[in-house]
Amino acid sequence: MGNRVVREDYEWVYTDQPHADRRKEILAKYPEIKSLMGPDPRLKWIVCMMVAIQFLAFYLVKDLDWKWVLFWTYAFGSCINHSMTLAIHEISHNTAFGNNKAMWNRYFAMFANLPIGLPYSASFKRYHLDHHRYLGGDGVDVDIPTEFEGWFFCTRFRKFIWIILQPLFYAIRPLCINPKPISQLEVTNVTFQLTFDILLYWVWGAKPVVYMLAGSMLGMGLHPISGHFIAEHYMFLKGHETYSYYGSLNLLTFNVGYHNEHHDFPSIPGRRLPMVKKIAAEYYDDLPQYTSWVKVLYDFIMDDALSPYSRIKRRLKGDVKQE
Repeated sequence: MGNRVVREDYEWVYTDQPHADRRKEILAKYPEIKSLMGPDPRLKWIVCMMVAIQFLAFYLVKDLDWKWVLFWTYAFGSCINHSMTLAIHEISHNTAFGNNKAMWNRYFAMFANLPIGLPYSASFKRYHLDHHRYLGGDGVDVDIPTEFEGWFFCTRFRKFIWIILQPLFYAIRPLCINPKPISQLEVTNVTFQLTFDILLYWVWGAKPVVYMLAGSMLGMGLHPISGHFIAEHYMFLKGHETYSYYGSLNLLTFNVGYHNEHHDFPSIPGRRLPMVKKIAAEYYDDLPQYTSWVKVLYDFIMDDALSPYSRIKRRLKGDVKQE
C-alpha cells in the first residue's frame, strides 16, 4: 500500500493531438458521417424524464429513515446524478437544440443541473470546449491534474483517496490551472441552483437535500461510472492519449465511453457515436479500448506505474482562443 509510483512528471509530447487529423481522414473517406452531426431530438425528452425521476425521488426519500436515505443515495441517486452530469456534457455540445439555438442549450443545461444540487453547467461548458480544442494543453486543459495531485497521490492508498475526492479536484482545478472571469451565465446558473436548493429544503426538509448533494459527490467519486474519468485520457499504454470503452454502462452515460469517436466528432450526439465506429471501423477497432470501468479503477490504483501524472501534456503554440 505504501509503494510509490515511479512516474514523477507528465508525459510531455511535441506533436498535435491526433483527433483533428483522424477526423479529416475519416471524413474524406466516409463523407456520409457528416449526416450524423446535429441535435438529437430525443435528448431533451430523456433529460426531462430524468429530472422528473429525481424530483419524485426527492419526495419519496423525505419520510425515510436516514439509513435508507443513505442507501438509496448511493444505490440510485448517485447513478442518476452522474448520468445527469453526462447529459450536461452532451448539451454543452449543443446536441439538445442545435448550434442555431445556443442559448436554449445553455438554459436547458441549467435545468438539467437542478437535481445535481451544485451549480456547474455554465462553467463546465466554458472549460470543456477548451479541453476539446487544446487537449493536453499546458495551462489550458483543466482535465489534467495539477502538479500537487501528481506529486502527492503517489501510492496505492493515496490514489484510492484521490479517486474518492475526484469531485473536489474537478471543482478546484480550474481555479488553479486556468482561472477565468465569472460570466453572466455562471451567475445565473448559481442563482437558479441556490434558489432551487433552498426551496427543496423549505418544502421537503433536509433528507432530499442530503440525497441530492451526497448522490452527486458519491456518484462522481468511488463509483463504477466514475471509471470513465480515468479511462478517457490516462495513459495506460505509452503514447496513447484517448481510450474508448464499449461496455454496458454506456447505456447510462450517453455513450461517453465512445471517447475516441467523441473527440474525433464532438458535434455528433452520443446516441450516434456507435454508428461512427461501425462506419469507420478500421480506424477504431485496433485502438486500445476497455470493457470495464471497474477494472480501470482497480488497475489505476494497483499499478505502481500509474498516477495522476499519467497524462499526455503539450505546450501550446500560437494564439490560444479560449471560451
